[in-house]
Amino acid sequence: MEWVARILVGLVALIHIYIVVLEMFLWRTERVRATFGTTAEFAAESATLAANQGLYNGFLAAGLIYGLIADDTAFPVFFLSCVIVAGIYGAATVSRRILFVQVVPGVLALAAVLLAR
Repeated sequence: MEWVARILVGLVALIHIYIVVLEMFLWRTERVRATFGTTAEFAAESATLAANQGLYNGFLAAGLIYGLIADDTAFPVFFLSCVIVAGIYGAATVSRRILFVQVVPGVLALAAVLLAR
């Protein structure tokens, strides 16, 4: 079960690294604007805000990766909990898709980590 937990935590970290790239570096591109349903004008106006959000997602990924490297379950439990709370808030305020992109993988990874203890 431990290897399943490690794979799922790694997957959640990769999802958040991908979000970092989207929000910090590709925010103004047509593909990302289509993904988030924004206009070129909105993307230009909100680029700094999106980069800030991307940075926070980077911190989530860093905490998860550190937990994997240090082989310390406290870090993944804490950071997965943060991912889940942020995802629930995002789903309630931005898009329900966030439930499937962020919350479900986070919950599965958290359950696997707790079961592997």
